[in-house]
Amino acid sequence: QVQLVESGGGLVQSGGSLRLSCAASGFTLDLHAIGWFRQAPGKERQGVLCIGSNGGTLYGASSVKGRFTISRDNAKNTVYLQMNSLKPEDTAIYYCAAVNSPHCSGYVSDYDSWGQGTQVTVSS
Repeated sequence: QVQLVESGGGLVQSGGSLRLSCAASGFTLDLHAIGWFRQAPGKERQGVLCIGSNGGTLYGASSVKGRFTISRDNAKNTVYLQMNSLKPEDTAIYYCAAVNSPHCSGYVSDYDSWGQGTQVTVSS
């Protein structure tokens, strides 16, 4: 059974950092691109960053460039989202998702396995 589990969310002050983890089970992570998405109350789900099986990345949100980075540890079957210089507008539920391809996709509909999400709240 394919499963993705996010962790690492929480409450942080503006300017702080968090590292989110996405642990995969039931499939071989290194054959899939993994994306991070976020959804704030009343807003559509937004792509944040994606990492392909070869380590290539795709930004979905220009607002996180220079602040967020994505990495993967295939041995641990885990993908990480390092978030620095957090801002109140980064507040959202963050989800990780897998696409059935080694390459990132810019389309949310291409991601067919999703985690349950982890809440990130940035206070001003």
